[in-house]
Amino acid sequence: MAVQTVRDKWRRFFSDPSTSRYLIYRLLSENFHRYAKQYLIAFVFMAIVAATTGLSAWIMRDIVNEIFISKDFNQVWIISLAVLAIFATKGFATYLQAIRLARVGNAIVADLQRKLYRHFMSQGADFYHDYPSSELITRISHNASAARGVMDMLITSLGRDALSLIALVSVMIFQDPIMSLIAFVIAPPAIFVVSKLVRRVKRIAKDQFVSLTQTTHTMQESAHGYRIIRTFGLQDVMAERMNHAITGVQTRANKMASLGARTSPLMETLGGIAIALVILYSGWRTIVDGQTPGEFISFLTALLLAYDPAKRLSRLQVSLESGLVGVRLMYEILDRPSRLLERDDAEDLTVTNGQVVFDNVQFSYGDEETVLRDLSLTMDGNKKTALVGPSGGGKSTIMGLVQRFYDVTGGSIEIDGTDIRQCTLASLNSHIALVTQDTILFTGTIRENIRFGRLDASDAEVEDAAKNAFAHDFIVQLPEGYDTMIGDNAATLSGGQKQRVAIARAMIKNAPIVLLDEATSALDSESEAKVQAAFDRLSEGRTTLVIAHRLSTIRNADKICVIKDGRLVEEGTHDDLNEKGGLYANLVKLQFEH
Repeated sequence: MAVQTVRDKWRRFFSDPSTSRYLIYRLLSENFHRYAKQYLIAFVFMAIVAATTGLSAWIMRDIVNEIFISKDFNQVWIISLAVLAIFATKGFATYLQAIRLARVGNAIVADLQRKLYRHFMSQGADFYHDYPSSELITRISHNASAARGVMDMLITSLGRDALSLIALVSVMIFQDPIMSLIAFVIAPPAIFVVSKLVRRVKRIAKDQFVSLTQTTHTMQESAHGYRIIRTFGLQDVMAERMNHAITGVQTRANKMASLGARTSPLMETLGGIAIALVILYSGWRTIVDGQTPGEFISFLTALLLAYDPAKRLSRLQVSLESGLVGVRLMYEILDRPSRLLERDDAEDLTVTNGQVVFDNVQFSYGDEETVLRDLSLTMDGNKKTALVGPSGGGKSTIMGLVQRFYDVTGGSIEIDGTDIRQCTLASLNSHIALVTQDTILFTGTIRENIRFGRLDASDAEVEDAAKNAFAHDFIVQLPEGYDTMIGDNAATLSGGQKQRVAIARAMIKNAPIVLLDEATSALDSESEAKVQAAFDRLSEGRTTLVIAHRLSTIRNADKICVIKDGRLVEEGTHDDLNEKGGLYANLVKLQFEH
């Protein structure tokens, strides 16, 4: 019963998420056990370093007494060899513990970065609305490194510094307990001052992370929008933004350095007081009481050697608080649950006809105004359905809901009679191919980008897909053909070429449902004609949902749905809707007159 009570108290002590001890406990409990053997080995080497540090102070007594009092040259030989052995052992142990800690630390960073990335990929689209890419980049790099830094600090403080301090204090106490008490006068003032610094460190470290995120964000914008920056002469504006962000990082880094260094004057002064008192007392003992000089030198050496680990330990809490800001931000994002949760009984989706039905669907982005209101529409299997209407009406939202980037807040979406919330996300994604207006191609070869549609596709299948997408001819004219590397944002390809590569990627997937999101709106007439021909091939025998601002591209759609203010206001063929003289007819008139 008593043991259980102690355990409960121990858990409660570490259970408050707002405290630093909770973060340390969670970080150690989640990561330490996987590397316990490696840390134990490093700890053994640290213990050797601590022991040899204590011995180096202890042996000073014999050095002084044998040379200056006994004057025994044979003993000097033995002592010299002992000193050589002590320092060589300390050197090798220091090297081995540093290597072991570095490898474990690198493994922890890699594990946490993989964990963060997997968590990012498990989230819905709302996650990426809440966290800009610059912040995610900073978190996956900075926060994982902060966690590694905290782990290293804890291990080295407990292993190297604490053990060394224990060994040296033991030497001091053994040589002279009274002098040891005099030396310890520095501890209470040091602890008091450090506790005062901790709160300021927390606040400044968090502000520093925000400024660091701003520099990443500005650099991203500059890289992606360099043409606009050059064209509109925005270099000075962007430079001022970057300067503001960098200055913020610099200012807070200086504050952190200042706070971290404030322990030095205190420790130096208190250390000087302690050493002066020790010299005064020991001088009196040696002169008046007959103490041997070897004991005094040994004690003084231990005191001087103890100064560095004591100083590092005095700064430990300040350094930990700085690192724990990154750890806290890491857990903040890891603890955010995905709003797209698979049910325990979720089954793989089977698509036979490919019919997609919206049944009284309602949807809003968080607490914002409702985007879709009691929307009911049917996208017939193996047919092309087009969505048109004023901007902001909810067309892109409909497409995102089909892919279950979000969950509806009311009603349901069914594919061949199965509510998509009842099936696994992987099986849903496997039946859908997507081509968007902002074509996304990844770093790698053209062949690899097409194969991303189906990773087990052969080279022949890749080339067949490119031919069907009217991409083969321009690909073979590139310097390396299908093995041509695509750089950042595929800047070496034209808009039409990128779209046709994306269509080939969708074709090779051979999914029964195809989503085309304003995929020709940014192309010139010649490129649009080639891309449209590729779309026609992609749509054959598949359920196709198209969003298009250019109404000429969807005249042959089997059904056109007009969406306004989140509602279906008209549906039918191009000719039927044009004859009705409603919203669609007005859109056609405005566009073709223009």
